[in-house]
Amino acid sequence: MILYPAIDLKDGRCVRLLRGDMDKATVFGEDPAAQALAFQKAGCDWLHLVDLNGAFAGAPVNADAVEAILAAIEVPAQLGGGIRDMATIEMWLGKGLARVILGTVAVENPDLVRKAARTFPGRIAVGIDARKGRVATKGWAEETDVTATDLAKSFEDAGVSAIIYTDIDRDGAMAGPNLAATEALARAVSIPVIASGGVSSLADLRALQATGVISGAISGRALYDGAIDLAEALAALKG
Repeated sequence: MILYPAIDLKDGRCVRLLRGDMDKATVFGEDPAAQALAFQKAGCDWLHLVDLNGAFAGAPVNADAVEAILAAIEVPAQLGGGIRDMATIEMWLGKGLARVILGTVAVENPDLVRKAARTFPGRIAVGIDARKGRVATKGWAEETDVTATDLAKSFEDAGVSAIIYTDIDRDGAMAGPNLAATEALARAVSIPVIASGGVSSLADLRALQATGVISGAISGRALYDGAIDLAEALAALKG
């Protein structure tokens, strides 16, 4: 199971939100590229980047910070937030991102996801963010009647490389992931599922790995707070 350290970008800085609330942001660093290098030095195989402002704006906002990260690191990175058209997908992949994450458009324009997955094999992931099992879009500001499982199943034949499943009520709360919902989703589809939201201890990571069906986990606040030692966690997951 791959551990993805998260760098969430708001106004050019590294932050973590509590349950997706932009008004409840804790700033963890002023230099995202330095933070990315620190994660790389600790041994991570991937980085998970989020343009929080972009998720609300519907277009890239923290592009300078993302480009600085990409220029600094050698490990692959994936990015979500505000990527809602083919031009933006092409732009980011051209700048060196390994994978882009499509969230809002997966609900509003699933044909775009399918087209992108065909055009860029292995480089398109779907972000499914859910509150009580229902998908939320536009930076989690709008809730839909679509269930996370139904949305995931709808892309079963699309060729997407991964599904990043976030339980919004757990995100940034340091309360542990929604293990049952994440495992159920991973068993419902053949697409690799990456867990996000609430991953706050080595025990959480071990529990996710023990399901045998969850391919990755994203953690942010726990790494910044020191609740998870990244090098130790990476060694434990590989061991």
